[in-house]
Order: sequence, then structure tokens, then C-alpha cells
Amino acid sequence: MSVVTRFAPSPTGVLHTGSARTALFNYLFARKMGGKFLLRIEDTDINRSKPEHTEAIVNNLKWLGLNWDGDLIFQLRRTPRHTEVAEELVHRGKAYYCYSSAEEIEEFRQKFPHEKFVSPWRDKSADDAPNGVKPVVRLKVEKGGSTAVKDLIQGEITVSNSELDDMILLRSDGTPTYMLAVVVDDYDMKVTHIIRGDDHLTNAFRQKQIYLAMGWQVPEFAHIPLIHDKHGRKLSKREGALGVDTYEKLGYLPEAVVNHLLKLGWSYGDQEIFNMGEAIRLFNLDSIGKSPARFDMDKLNFINAHYMRAMDNHALFEKLKTFLDSNLPMNILAMIKKGMDGLKQRSCTLVELAENARIYISKKAELDEKSKDILSKIDDAFIAEIKAAIHDAEAFDKDNLHQLFEKFAQNKGVKFPFIMQSLRALLLGTFAAPGIFEVMEVLGKDECLNRILEVKLYG
Repeated sequence: MSVVTRFAPSPTGVLHTGSARTALFNYLFARKMGGKFLLRIEDTDINRSKPEHTEAIVNNLKWLGLNWDGDLIFQLRRTPRHTEVAEELVHRGKAYYCYSSAEEIEEFRQKFPHEKFVSPWRDKSADDAPNGVKPVVRLKVEKGGSTAVKDLIQGEITVSNSELDDMILLRSDGTPTYMLAVVVDDYDMKVTHIIRGDDHLTNAFRQKQIYLAMGWQVPEFAHIPLIHDKHGRKLSKREGALGVDTYEKLGYLPEAVVNHLLKLGWSYGDQEIFNMGEAIRLFNLDSIGKSPARFDMDKLNFINAHYMRAMDNHALFEKLKTFLDSNLPMNILAMIKKGMDGLKQRSCTLVELAENARIYISKKAELDEKSKDILSKIDDAFIAEIKAAIHDAEAFDKDNLHQLFEKFAQNKGVKFPFIMQSLRALLLGTFAAPGIFEVMEVLGKDECLNRILEVKLYG
């Protein structure tokens, strides 16, 4: 049997964390098994479905590297097929036309608040239908016995058929319901494994009834526990319930987001970092836990920092440019690119990297408190001597500068750390930066001298 999985989002909003993880697990399982990963847009909610949401979902999946097989499938375009199956079920005696009005159904619920609605049309002939009333089509669910779903994650779960109502398949306006459309589409797409959030678990019992009524093979189900925050509470935007496009805007790399999504409910020993090739090779449904996963922004930051540090400087710089002022001159961009080794060691995201790169754009206008404190302890004569040492430096690389100012400290009778602190205050105005001699090498002699000229003492 060739494995076929699908991801079926509704284009009624952005692609959130939980949906992205569902897509990832479907993608990995299909690739692991040498099968197909399909994408279906469930756009039957005409009032809420928006083309821009579909476009965003497609772009988000591509950004994550979750490329699907075949054409993009739109559920709404398959309405005639859904109707055809509903009519076939009526023909087989597995479904029926129900002419009960909304008022009659509400009256039943008022009288029997703890019971499922039982349509009086279940065993009546359509010949008795009232004139001018458009019926719905309801599935004739087996009243005795039970329905069992053998879930690949949750185990076997059974419900009594008395808990299942005769659900509507076609509305009175002829449009199919979600339950019918999903089953028909999955069958026609030859989906073998339905991997989705466990908030759909109750749907599995009802959908299985449609499969059985049509005599179709029931696919395998795998329901993934939902995602909570690191404290075990419902996921909030502050703790990670964001759209995938927001992670991109916040400066996260797609490789890091995929890696963190993979670890939300799935594990392979103590290993934390997985590239896509490893994920495909190692992924399996058996290692998905039954308890809710916990999203931790700190872990995402850690993973993202890892990928940034491991990335080639040129490739990382190209990603960084999106977060930099587009009007920066070429010489400033060249300095930032040259300083990437030091900058990326202190950054967790591309946004942080861009902020840290400001040291190569200009000295901090508002000096930090430590810089102010250091500048209050040195005078004009001391600054002039530092300037002269920079001016006379023969080789302007970090190793030579380190040796130069070590000797400078000895000659002045001051501690070497104080000299480095003075250079940070004079040249950068901040202590949140890579090693000072590394930064000086990137800035170059002329820029270092120009920055010292701009010094204002604080006393």
C-alpha cells in the first residue's frame, strides 16, 4: 500500500503553530514511507474563506519547506461529487431526506435536552414529504452496537452508536457539510493516513460511519495531542500561538521553526537538533506522545541561535538584509558582512542580529550607563593618547590591536580591561557588542578615528 497523507486547512485565517505542526507530521510521514503528501484547501465556508488566506497558507508551507505533491485541491470545486455521494447513500438506504423544520428540531431539544435528535423521517417515505419544503439529507446511523476507532496514537477508542446522531450530509440548499466533504475528498484522493489534531477525534467516529455506509476502506487515524504553553496552559500569542508568517517577521529561520515544531510531541532520545533529512529518516508515529506538547519560546530561541551560528556567513547576511535599512551605503553593508562572525554569536533571531549590527552603522547616540561611567573617568589627554595609538597602528587587525593596547596599558600603568572598556565607550557607546578588537578591525582605522572625534565626556 502506497502511503498518502494530506493537510487540509480552511482559508479562514493564518496558518498557526498547531496547524503548521500537523502539516509537518503529515509531510514527514509521507516522505519517510516514500508516499505522497497532498494539500487540500477546505474553502466551503464561503463567508469566511478568503483568497488572501489561501495565498498565505501556500506561502507559509513553502517557507517551511513543506512542498506537496500534485495540484492544489479546492474542496468547494468538488461540490458536485459530494452531492453525488449523498444521493448514492440515499439510494442505498444508508441516508434519507429529512423534512423536519428548525422549529420542530428545537422543540425536540427543549423536551429532551439530553438526547440526540431523532428525525421522524428516518423511516418515512419521501412520498409523504410536505409541499414546498426543501429537505436535508441525513446519514442513517446504526442505532445498535458501537463504533471503534483504532487510533495510531491514542489507541483503540469505542463509542456507543447511541451517542451518534443522524448527521446532516447535505443542507437544504444542496451544499455539503464538512463531514461529508472531508470523507469524500479523502477517499477520492486515496488518503491512507489521516494525521490531525485530537480535537478532531470525535469526528472520526462519525466519519467512519460514512466510510462504512459507502463500503469504502476506512483510512488509518492518528490524532495528535494539542499544544500548550510551557506552563501547561492553553497556548496564547505571547507563548507561541502565532501565525507562521509572524515567526518569519520576528526573524526566525524556517529550519529552526521546523525543528521546534518537530519536537512538539515527538522525540528521538535526547537529540534536540534535526535537519530535514534526519527528521524524515527518524520520524515515526509511534514516538508521538499522548499528552499535550509544550511550546517554549526560549527553546525556539535556542534552536534558532544554533542554526544562525551554523549558517554560512554569506547566506545569513543575505537573510539579514531584509531586516536592515534598504538605504544603507555599500561600505556599511560590507562592514556588517565582515563582522558576521561576532554578531551572530550574540543573536537569537535575525531581528536581534539587525539590532546588534547597528554598531557598524553608527555609534550609539544614547550611550549606555557603563559607557557613561567609563567616559567620566578619563580626560582629554588620555583620549588623545588612545587616538594617537590607533593612528600609529601599523597593522589594523584584531591580534595586532590586542598586543598594541596591552603594551599601551602597561606604559600607562592601568589595567588592560580598563583600556578595553574605554575603547568600547569611545567607539561604540555600548558594551553589548562582540570583542572590541574584532569590531575595530571591521570598522577600520579611519572610522575608529572619526568616532573618537565625536566623543562627549560625562562627568
